[in-house]
Amino acid sequence: MSLSPEANRPSAVGYDLPASLFAAMLRGVRHRCPRCGEGKLFRRWLKPVDTCSACSLDISGQRADDLPAYIGIFVTGHLLAPVIIALVTKWELGAVALLAIIIPLAIVMLVALLQPSKGAVIGLQWWNGMHGFRKERLSEGDGAER
Repeated sequence: MSLSPEANRPSAVGYDLPASLFAAMLRGVRHRCPRCGEGKLFRRWLKPVDTCSACSLDISGQRADDLPAYIGIFVTGHLLAPVIIALVTKWELGAVALLAIIIPLAIVMLVALLQPSKGAVIGLQWWNGMHGFRKERLSEGDGAER
């Protein structure tokens, strides 16, 4: 017995697919499943769940590797550069005082950005059908998966 095409529709299976890459990545940033937006993405700080509790998406194949760390370093560096310039030029801080301010601030920013970055990378991988994910999209007009 084969399933009808309606069985593949997101509304028939109980979840709504994201409309864009940005929406899928935003779900990951919010620590939610990129496909349904309901289930939790992480069971521990950086350890993703094996399957989504809401839509049963197999997340175990994701390979974020070092990209979340690179994203965190890139964002932190760009946000801290004006702060460093201001501290050096306006307040003329010495090297020790500058390091005492910048190093803890950089560590806090990197740690805070790591999990949302990993969620966004998992959302990106899911959207593009990479690393064991199946490419699922809403087709225009009828709302069916593709």
